[in-house]
Amino acid sequence: MKLQLKRPLVFFDLETTGVNVGVDKIVEISMVKVHPDQTEKIVTYRVNPQMHIPEEASAIHGIYDKDVADKPTFKELAPKIAEFMSGCDLAGYNLLKFDVPLLMEEFLRIDFNFELRGVQIIDVQNIYHKMEPRTLSAAYRFYCGKELKDAHAAEADTIATYKVLEAQLDRYRDVPYVNRDEEIPNPVQNDVAKLAAFSSAGRNVDLAGHIVFNDKDEEVFNFGKHKGKRVEDVFQMEPNYYDWMMKAEFPLYTKKIISSIRLRTLSNKFKKI
Repeated sequence: MKLQLKRPLVFFDLETTGVNVGVDKIVEISMVKVHPDQTEKIVTYRVNPQMHIPEEASAIHGIYDKDVADKPTFKELAPKIAEFMSGCDLAGYNLLKFDVPLLMEEFLRIDFNFELRGVQIIDVQNIYHKMEPRTLSAAYRFYCGKELKDAHAAEADTIATYKVLEAQLDRYRDVPYVNRDEEIPNPVQNDVAKLAAFSSAGRNVDLAGHIVFNDKDEEVFNFGKHKGKRVEDVFQMEPNYYDWMMKAEFPLYTKKIISSIRLRTLSNKFKKI
């Protein structure tokens, strides 16, 4: 089933120096833009991360220091990447937990304003794990009936993810999703907003999921000794916790979020005086 799109949808995948969003860098990005008329454009960039690529990472994606030594840096590529994604929704495999947070981290490191507000994000992995928990290679085999060649090459993984989502639309048409807490009659619909909502892993405030919304739509911590507590309350009772987070190796986007919450808290406090 072909995707029904109101605006372009960009599938993308990253190969990186590691899996720590706060520290690691992009070494390859591949993007497939699918337009509402089903025309496609594929762009792939190798990126010089300006750091050593650990051997364990190279063993997975096959990209070594010598392969990116003469490639442009992310700062040099950022305008092209942002322009390619501009006005588009996003899709990918494990996008919400890794690719989007790391991409945003790279933009923030160079003080490049790339806005996610209003962007629908479809995580094909979350749809897959909810309906058929497997890996991308198994997903491609299961849904498309083919073996995924060149797995862990950004372009091959990106195209495979695109084809898996199309196959999911066919397979799960009118199929309900049932778990311990809820039943959704027809969750996998040919609609970007509904796919983004169903594939969401949770109600994250920051991209990494360190801050989430509770059932009252309040920002609360999702880790550590203050898990479940309102961020505003913690920063008021324990100001040093904010200072610790800003100095620790949290992603820059998380720091951006807690800074905005802290500023809002201080502003509300002064209004009451």
